[in-house]
Amino acid sequence: MRAVLAVLLLAATPAAAQKFFPDDPLRRDADDGVVPQPGAVELSTAYDVIEHTFHHRPHGEPVAARNVNTLGEVPDSSWFENRIGVRAMTIDEQVRGPATTGGPLGRWTVIAGKSEGITPGFTVRDEAGEVWFVKFDRREYPVLSTGAEVIASRFFHAMGYFVPETHIASFRREELEVAPGARVAIKGAGKRAMTQADLDDVLSHVRREDDGTLRAVVSRLLPGVPLGPHKYHGTRTDDANDVFPHEDRRELRGLRVFSAWLNHDDSRSVNTLDMYVPPGYVKHHLIDFSSTLGSGSDATREIGPQNPRAGNEYVIDWGPIARAAVTFGLAERAWRRVPYRDFPEIGNIESDFFDPDRWKPEYPNPAFERMRPEDAFWAARIVARFTDDAIRAIVGTGRLGNPAAEEYLVQVLGARRDKIVDRYCRALNPLHSFRIEGGALVFENLGEQAALARADGYEHQWFTVDNASGRVTPLGEPSRSADARAPLTDAASEYTMVRIRTLSDAVPAWRQAVDVFLRNGATPEIVGVEREPR
Repeated sequence: MRAVLAVLLLAATPAAAQKFFPDDPLRRDADDGVVPQPGAVELSTAYDVIEHTFHHRPHGEPVAARNVNTLGEVPDSSWFENRIGVRAMTIDEQVRGPATTGGPLGRWTVIAGKSEGITPGFTVRDEAGEVWFVKFDRREYPVLSTGAEVIASRFFHAMGYFVPETHIASFRREELEVAPGARVAIKGAGKRAMTQADLDDVLSHVRREDDGTLRAVVSRLLPGVPLGPHKYHGTRTDDANDVFPHEDRRELRGLRVFSAWLNHDDSRSVNTLDMYVPPGYVKHHLIDFSSTLGSGSDATREIGPQNPRAGNEYVIDWGPIARAAVTFGLAERAWRRVPYRDFPEIGNIESDFFDPDRWKPEYPNPAFERMRPEDAFWAARIVARFTDDAIRAIVGTGRLGNPAAEEYLVQVLGARRDKIVDRYCRALNPLHSFRIEGGALVFENLGEQAALARADGYEHQWFTVDNASGRVTPLGEPSRSADARAPLTDAASEYTMVRIRTLSDAVPAWRQAVDVFLRNGATPEIVGVEREPR
């Protein structure tokens, strides 16, 4: 319907400037049309670092996100599904995350193994026929990376991203058997037939509990055909559904805020996975959260406590490099002086030094670098919806085994959440949750809800809207109200708009305009929200 209307409107002037269409606001992006299976993508970490350090850096002012609807929201799509951002999620839902099972069933048959990579492991098939990837902690930190993987996957799922189903699993060596035909990847030697000795070698590096069990994180095989990672810029030329440049997608720009919150410094292309799923379209996933929170890889590329540089500098960061050069290495990096609590279960993560604006992933991300204030506010609203109780329950899924470490992590995540809400609610007018009740447009102020400042009232002015041209005409002078509501106008116009400013001397940005558009009729409907600056 939208495509047909667009053709008709382009054939007539001035209707080409039509502001709203009958199906606005779009709640779902129809990007799941059947397409031929795209080719698989291979991407090395080295290439990714070089490409994003030297290329695809933003020039000029980034454009507004291209994939939002007229409400300024991200529609559901093959990239993102609105969850906690638009509806109440119970704590049980958040804890369950993407899980549809309780984990692998019965005995496990090892069907493939690897001895290379940061976290050696293997692939198993359980008695139900499901395939699971199995990874382990480093012996010196027996719960660190597996806990981070499970905890972070729950958070990212609740936010709205597609992630694998993960669980903490405990098992015994005698419950495993190597399947005929299983192969193992040997570092520097390719693949060969896997033996029991290969399995024992992997397990010899894993710490056993007092009862003889081994702990692992298991990730369920995603449905469909794997196509490799997606990039954070451009589009796939072999996927007709992929029409918005990735760097201009709000859910990928806003991912910077979520990654900063959870210290997901490894938020890069190689930790994404596109799957070709029935009936024949590409679905986009985030994978591998072992380098989140206080867990990360060290100089030997082994998983352990997060490197203090992570989140503070790129791997190749020209500013610090230049300062070190001109001072002959004497320039001090402030992050090197940051103290961390000694909890091996959670590694290195803190909230006092954390600054949402200064946080950085391992290397530049084109979508992150193009994040605008409205993108950040969209993400901050979602972060704000995670309560302390929900954070505590999600942290509990990591089964860290140390109540003091768990509680410290809960406090850190709560403080980092509050810093994010504070920062991005001061960058614009933080009004949200617009709705029509009792003959008025009512709304909420996230800044007030977060106790950042007090609003001294609200200024609102109504306009008529010419939908054919988008031109607005004021209906009288601005009015003021003490509470977060604007009485509806009775103007005989198909579309009207109310411009709202928050009155507060404490936060000047709250005076920026938020324009809310209504389609009038028997039941007025909110069809658009626009924020200043545009």
